[in-house]
Amino acid sequence: MVDNSVYEFLSCLNLQKRSSVLTTTSYQNDLEQFFKHIECEVGEIPASQVNSAHIRGFISSLMEKGLKPRSVNRKLSSLKSYYKYLHRNQLVSSNPASKIQGPKTPKRLAVFMDESQTESIFENYVFAQGFEGLRDKLIIDILYQTGVRRAELLGLKVTDVDLFNLQLKVLGKRDKERLIPFSLELKRSFSVYLEEKKRLNLTNPFLLVDLKNKTVNVTLVSKIVKNVLGSVSTNKKKSPHVLRHTFATHLLNNGADINAVKELLGHANLSATQIYTHNTIEKLKKTYKQAHPRSGN
Repeated sequence: MVDNSVYEFLSCLNLQKRSSVLTTTSYQNDLEQFFKHIECEVGEIPASQVNSAHIRGFISSLMEKGLKPRSVNRKLSSLKSYYKYLHRNQLVSSNPASKIQGPKTPKRLAVFMDESQTESIFENYVFAQGFEGLRDKLIIDILYQTGVRRAELLGLKVTDVDLFNLQLKVLGKRDKERLIPFSLELKRSFSVYLEEKKRLNLTNPFLLVDLKNKTVNVTLVSKIVKNVLGSVSTNKKKSPHVLRHTFATHLLNNGADINAVKELLGHANLSATQIYTHNTIEKLKKTYKQAHPRSGN
């Protein structure tokens, strides 16, 4: 049985912190899984009686099931945030998760496509005819040319597209708004799509819709991206975030200032953007090994 305070916490995330639906759902799944584990191990107990040993046992059970360290740490982070909320509201005397450390995660580079692969998409990939083909191409265009997150893409409205000033208004995490410039090429994609949307009398205020005038969902966007990326990449990961990684990596590889990239991505801290500099360094290492006569090759 899930403690009622969980739903109060989730409501707080929605109303006060303006967390996305995806974020709130992840928190809910993590906390429900935790309380189900507790119920199986020691029976039903309120959140106030949970101690650090219970949480360590939960973490251990996840590791034994073969869950990856990154996923385990995300669930631990959910518990820490939840108990921090309870402690702040004096619903518990202390935070039993605060001093628990999760498993170490190996450093990994962001998955991205090289420039020849992205060029191949825009030059060779054949999108379907009609409105849906225009929409699918626009989705790929926006993700690669602006670097927006999937949730930000789905939240775009027609009024967020400024064709005159060539800029896109994006509502990011915690309702933080930012403006992203776009190219004349993307302007043309927007214009053709919006003209067809208007012609078909699809009046939904959201930018991306289907032929029934309903807003496109997460599943459809992921399917479109997977199909398109699968035509040029053998990487296992073919998600919208790969195009975000590709956007940032290509900017840095071509000399963009990291602080400017940080603003375009909507990162709160520079450390989040610095992951893409690793990609740049790896590219330099590869070039060095291939070209320098004393590189050992």
